[in-house]
Amino acid sequence: MKKTLILKGFAMMLAFVFTATMSQAQDGAKPSPAKTATGKAGGANITINYSAPSVKGRKIFGDLVPFDKVWRAGANEATIFETDKDITIEGKKLPAGKYSLYALPGASEWSFIFNSQTGQWGIKRGGETSKDASKDVLTVKAKPAKSASMTEVMAYEITPKGFVLRWENTEVPVAIK
Repeated sequence: MKKTLILKGFAMMLAFVFTATMSQAQDGAKPSPAKTATGKAGGANITINYSAPSVKGRKIFGDLVPFDKVWRAGANEATIFETDKDITIEGKKLPAGKYSLYALPGASEWSFIFNSQTGQWGIKRGGETSKDASKDVLTVKAKPAKSASMTEVMAYEITPKGFVLRWENTEVPVAIK
């Protein structure tokens, strides 16, 4: 009887250790890991927090990310754009603060939308964006360009001139002053 209880306890302990190990292994290999881009633009400290999906042999813009449909500008949660000072983006004023950043990709022109609601998941169950249009603060236009090289993992870069979104064979610069 005592031996049976010890064996059952040992078996339960092994099952617990195995389960904990497997769940940690899965957490470390997210398909679209969280990334942060930081830098100075327009005299402000800019931070963009996003989840970075990979191309994985897929056609991205115009297919996986459709043209003329609002996109969360990353994967998983809505992308977050933060500035510690008032800035001018593509000639339009954006007050200091934290915003969800959405994009509306197009073949020849993109829109970037800064929305005051933050902390939401990027899409709803039906696949449409979680963006609440009544909370849009600013929308700016930008011109996409063919990038010099293929970018497998989506990335944002903050430069002294603004920020750039790069993924697949596309880059979209956005001017900040």
